[in-house]
Amino acid sequence: MNLIGKIVGNRYEILEEVGLGGMATVFKAKDHVLNRLVAVKVLKDEFTTDTEFVKRFNTEAQAAASLSHPNIVSIFDVGHEEENNLYYIVMELIQGKTLKEIINSERKLTWKWAVNIAMQIASALEIAHKNGIVHRDIKPHNIIITEDGIAKVTDFGIAKAVSNSTITAFGTTIGSVHYFSPEQAKGGYTDAKSDLYSLGVVMYEMLTGKVPFDADTPVSVALKHMQEEAKEPIELNEEIPTAINQIVVKAMQKEPTARYQSATEMLHDLSQALKDPDGDFVIIENKDGGYTRVMQAITEDKLNNGKKEQVQTKTKTNFFTEHPKTKIAIIILGLILLFVVVFLITKIAIDGGISKKVNMPNLVGKTREEAQTMADNLDLRLEIEEIASSEVEAGKVISQDPEYKEEKIKAGSVIKIKVSKGPETTELPKLEGMKIEDARKTAEELGITLKEETENSDKVEAGYIIKQDTAVGTLVKSGDTVTVHVSAGVEKVKVPTVIGMDEGTAIATLKNAGLNPTVKYESNEEKENGKVISQSIDENTETAKNSNIEIVVNKIVKEEKTINIVVDVKSIMGSSSQNSNTTNTAGGSNDTVNVTILIDGVEKTQNSAKVTDSAFKAYSYKATGTHEITVKVGSSYTRTRKINFDESDNNRQVIFDKNTASD
Repeated sequence: MNLIGKIVGNRYEILEEVGLGGMATVFKAKDHVLNRLVAVKVLKDEFTTDTEFVKRFNTEAQAAASLSHPNIVSIFDVGHEEENNLYYIVMELIQGKTLKEIINSERKLTWKWAVNIAMQIASALEIAHKNGIVHRDIKPHNIIITEDGIAKVTDFGIAKAVSNSTITAFGTTIGSVHYFSPEQAKGGYTDAKSDLYSLGVVMYEMLTGKVPFDADTPVSVALKHMQEEAKEPIELNEEIPTAINQIVVKAMQKEPTARYQSATEMLHDLSQALKDPDGDFVIIENKDGGYTRVMQAITEDKLNNGKKEQVQTKTKTNFFTEHPKTKIAIIILGLILLFVVVFLITKIAIDGGISKKVNMPNLVGKTREEAQTMADNLDLRLEIEEIASSEVEAGKVISQDPEYKEEKIKAGSVIKIKVSKGPETTELPKLEGMKIEDARKTAEELGITLKEETENSDKVEAGYIIKQDTAVGTLVKSGDTVTVHVSAGVEKVKVPTVIGMDEGTAIATLKNAGLNPTVKYESNEEKENGKVISQSIDENTETAKNSNIEIVVNKIVKEEKTINIVVDVKSIMGSSSQNSNTTNTAGGSNDTVNVTILIDGVEKTQNSAKVTDSAFKAYSYKATGTHEITVKVGSSYTRTRKINFDESDNNRQVIFDKNTASD
């Protein structure tokens, strides 16, 4: 079924296929509820028809969803869509490469890198096993290494369901044959120790670039897991330290009881191996129940000597049987010799012994050469062990065993000393982009100190490292300090109130507070015109600096009204004693006069009107608000009135006559 572009579970939009496995297909998807990218693993059709499998799948997937660990891919959701009979798991989407891809690219990993990854996998298995979940399919393909070097174990929840269902239903085992344990190959009982065997195989491949067992068919590989002993990894890669080699050998023991009994136990040895890579602390139990020890082989000469001793013993026994008096004489002589020996030993003890005694030297703080000279002068032997130390200068003695006391010791005695190699150096990994909690753990493992500087960022989420001052790959030693800049998230500002302010003042106030204002206009007759009547973010609210904030300014839009200015020229001219402004028409009579209209002091029109006109329409003016209207008739009549257009009726007539008074 093609799921690209479809919505699963009413929220997950399938974008593209990113992986294909034996039991499921993995898609990249967008979660429209939380607006984030996720991975959706959809079970293949052939498994959805097995009722028992589906039941186990749901149980195990839900159990795996309860696991929360930095080295386990988080499971967000588990669901079933009846319409298409889809069973799916929603997980976090990891950006990185699988461990298998890295091994194929690098051929083999450095032992420190391999141990670091193995510790992260073991840490994930530790939490899973404590929660009663066994993975059963640990392999490089199921380990994703992020861009920050964090190992993420995936496929929890599905592995157990697949394994159990397959064994029950078909009597065979489904899994990755190169990595599963002998008991998985037999189709028998599997537990946490099976995962540790698989982890041992993964370590083997990381260190050597090869799997321990390979053949033309899966059955042949499975038989080798059950019957053959793998070459020790140190035989394929001489650079592998002894302790690391022994950890892999112990993890891959055929008998589960001879392996590590828990991930915690394996983690302990891995951690110890980082400090003492060539140490002799890994205990591997032999098949007879004893522990590994070194002993010389029995040669033919030793075998013949043993036979001779048996013959001599028999001869001596026969001689004493035939000569009993000789036996008594020998016994008496032996007692005398015993008395003499005891006497001499007692005397030697009282006199201070045969061996010469010397003062115990204090070697701590001395250079290796100084310590050797002192030991030679006192006829003492040194056993020297070099260890890393950030506190003691390289080449100087850190400690001695036995510890220094003001007493004498026998000449020829052995003193064990530990000499500093100086701080152990390592390449600084990429800390940028890591959570600060994870970076602190990494720093603790490396023995370095993190100097944390907090700064705001609108690009990096709070709690994550923005940048590191020391470049990735730089050699650092225990005790060094590395400065990292940690995001405090977006800078916050407090929102002021601008309600009641005019538009310009409000904009300036918000900009000064670190906000980005935008203006919207509304008309509200009940509010004061030109003032801010609301803002999109309440006052005293903390918000990100440079956030957008919208203010609403009251801008009352009033309807324009027309005022018609009418002049009663007849009335005005009849009362005027001056007619100097009248004009003589063609008929010869003085019957016209000039009428001038001014609005707010600005002349708008000038017309000639008949002196007999009692309703001369001089001018029509459309506007809002209050305006000053001035009417001039001839040179003797001037009247001014203030008219409120908003309160007037539309097309109102304003009449100027001889009785009109100025305001």
